[in-house]
Amino acid sequence: MAAVSIVTPVYNAAVYLEKTVELVEAQTFSDWELLLVDDHSTDGSRPLMVQLAGKDGRIRLLETAPGKKGAASARNTGIQQAKGRYLAFLDADDVWRADKLERELDFLRQKDAAFVFTSYEFGDEDAAGTGKVVRAPRTLSYRQALSRTVIFTSTVMFDLTKIDRALLYMPDIKSEDTAAWWQILRAGYTAWGLDENLVIYRRPKRSLSSNKMAALSRIWNLYRIQEKLSVPASAWYFCFWAVRATLRRL
Repeated sequence: MAAVSIVTPVYNAAVYLEKTVELVEAQTFSDWELLLVDDHSTDGSRPLMVQLAGKDGRIRLLETAPGKKGAASARNTGIQQAKGRYLAFLDADDVWRADKLERELDFLRQKDAAFVFTSYEFGDEDAAGTGKVVRAPRTLSYRQALSRTVIFTSTVMFDLTKIDRALLYMPDIKSEDTAAWWQILRAGYTAWGLDENLVIYRRPKRSLSSNKMAALSRIWNLYRIQEKLSVPASAWYFCFWAVRATLRRL
């Protein structure tokens, strides 16, 4: 049984898949399983996944259930099937440094933590680092997390012996990853931040995250609908979030 399960949703990601697998195979920590979860791709991702899995027995192929679709469904499928003690996520278009797993696992064990995340760097369409690094704070509580979306999906790691797996399942909403981090922290866990730049966040020009108006709407709806905060409380956290989000991208 592998120590670390890595969940990668795959939706029409054929252009990235070989590189993604190479990044995982190049990790200095090699006791892992990579769960490639096909989310009903139509671009040839599936046969490429089969080919890549045939070359490395540590790669497992999964798929979302009929009628289910989206990043939350794909990640939840991976969470359910993960066999490792530790769980990490890697989106197909993001980049890990070669020592990401090793450094983060050492940090998690050092802190005896259930939930850790790292700093990361914004990248361009080719995943070349732009020099803009988002620094992970030492710790993050639920209240602190409401005013800053500093936890990036491809940076997190969980110890499944210290946290209920059911708590990790992501709701089927927009910004499902942020909602998941909040529900974990709301349950009383603390997220520990490793201030090392170990991940590059690829940002295509027309990515979901680059649509600023949509991002504003998603965060507001998370406050009001998912967290059920009052309008004044939502406005309070929203203002702090907006300022930090703007500064993070300058």
